[in-house]
Amino acid sequence: MFQSFDVTAEPGRIGERVEKLRALMRKRKIDAYLVPRADEHQGEYVAPSSERLAWLTGFTGSAGYAVVGLERAALFVDGRYSVQSRAETDTEIFEILPVPAKGLNDWAVDALSKGDIIGFDPWLATISQVGRLRVALRKQEIQFKAVNSNLIDRLWGRERPAPPTSPIKIQPDDLAGESAADKIKRIQKKLIEDGQDAALLAQPDSICWLLNIRGGDVAHNPVVLAFAIVNARGKPDVFIEPRKLNTDTRRHLKTIANVRKPDDLPGILDNLKKADRVVRLTPQNTAWWFARRLGKQHYVTGPDPVVLPKAIKNTAEIAGSRAAHVRDGIAMARFLAWLDAAALARGGVDEISAAEKLEAFRHETGALREISFDTIAGSGPNGAIVHYRVNRSTNRKLGKGELFLLDSGAQYEDGTTDITRTVAIGKPTEEMRHRFTLVLKGHIAIAMARFPNGTRGVDLDSHARMALWQAGLDYDHGTGHGVGSYLSVHEGPQSISRLGQVPLEAGMILSNEPGYYKEGSYGIRIENLVLVRLPEIPQGGERAMLSFETLTLAPIDRRLIVKSMLVPAEREWLDAYHARVAESLAGELDGETRRWLEAQCKPL
Repeated sequence: MFQSFDVTAEPGRIGERVEKLRALMRKRKIDAYLVPRADEHQGEYVAPSSERLAWLTGFTGSAGYAVVGLERAALFVDGRYSVQSRAETDTEIFEILPVPAKGLNDWAVDALSKGDIIGFDPWLATISQVGRLRVALRKQEIQFKAVNSNLIDRLWGRERPAPPTSPIKIQPDDLAGESAADKIKRIQKKLIEDGQDAALLAQPDSICWLLNIRGGDVAHNPVVLAFAIVNARGKPDVFIEPRKLNTDTRRHLKTIANVRKPDDLPGILDNLKKADRVVRLTPQNTAWWFARRLGKQHYVTGPDPVVLPKAIKNTAEIAGSRAAHVRDGIAMARFLAWLDAAALARGGVDEISAAEKLEAFRHETGALREISFDTIAGSGPNGAIVHYRVNRSTNRKLGKGELFLLDSGAQYEDGTTDITRTVAIGKPTEEMRHRFTLVLKGHIAIAMARFPNGTRGVDLDSHARMALWQAGLDYDHGTGHGVGSYLSVHEGPQSISRLGQVPLEAGMILSNEPGYYKEGSYGIRIENLVLVRLPEIPQGGERAMLSFETLTLAPIDRRLIVKSMLVPAEREWLDAYHARVAESLAGELDGETRRWLEAQCKPL
């Protein structure tokens, strides 16, 4: 299994750890201390050695941060984690505050006094965060001050897991679609055009894409934790722990880069300063430590130059994604057919056994390299926890008359998948069917969308919400995120959300996942991955429009659809989608599963 269901939180130790932190803060003469979820690379997913927020607070979500004062403490989370955070942390110690409605500066106004100091680790706060908070806190006469040694690491001590040293693997050019040398030339050309001498890459997936390598330093993400400096002229400098390299990967990297140890990074930055070079730093995802080391005269801010080229998939990557989705669809069809029979059988199915069975079907493809994230298997009220992670203590049976929300994905060498299906266990209520159909209408609205060049994700987000809004309902997460090519399942810069300001371009892959969650009762989400297609002029039209190709192949539960709520165009889309699912998968399934699939894919 690529996923553990063991309970790792230690809620009984939260109070003890907070008090020890406060004692250390008093010694350092700071009045509050910031504990983010991020690691030194500012990514969403972190290695066990960087799970500082979970160690201190018990909260295991993938986004959030805490601040601990000498008297008060707070945990900041967004709407995805409002239920989960209350269940995992000690709310007698940590006040739960909603992001973005509340921020660190809001807490500081109430909890701190003029002249107080908030300490932070310069490796764990981005350039933009530090700049923004210093301006906001200065108005309250509160200092935001770097503390060079991480206080959580000092308290964690020998219990802290060792940093990862997973071996690096080469991603073949036939799957990458472009050699690393050619990718580097593209990035260097952009730097020269922009008048910059170098760019720092802090995001592991950017480095892996650029150098055509993959790793395993972070669970479910085939990335290498490393830093790189792409010089406008000459080879890039790549800073990698030597134990991650073997003869083949070292040879591969040495042909395209200067391979250096992580300890060499400060000296290389100092050399760039002495040579009066200008380095591009990305303020949203680069640690403030780099800005401090270089100094204001030797860096400029700008987007990670790799992010957009990485997001626009080439022909080989698109072909790989299509192949991966057929393979994954076969595993999903086998699982859903099994679930239909097993869930209502004597003994039934629980959340963990369902997750295990799905992973087993994916493993039987012979191509599974990892799952792309911890499977979200939420039965009944657990389905209303948007990013629910089942463990041995929360595991529950799939009950008759309930909904089962299953959000999962796989990492194959030719593509990354992410799919959510909501399944009725027994007979659903009319309310469940009504709200499922509202979510389905939003899903179809995105799938059918046509839009001109320059359209951003924020411009499409309301399409997915409109049917829910008309019923006075909504959901507290984005509608779609970017997806990598055998890389991170969450990839920027594109998204379909209220924050999606980047124009969508042909070749981008995104999720399409509207939902609805009734706390304490059930959750609904329908998710497919979609590919932005090249613009075409619609029949009878005048302007070329972009559109989406749905990549994911799996039936949508017919038992939950209120047919009368769908207009003809929506029914036509669903029938065509199900026909494609059956055509793509049926030939690879055994007779019983094939018959099940064909029944699920019949026209409405």
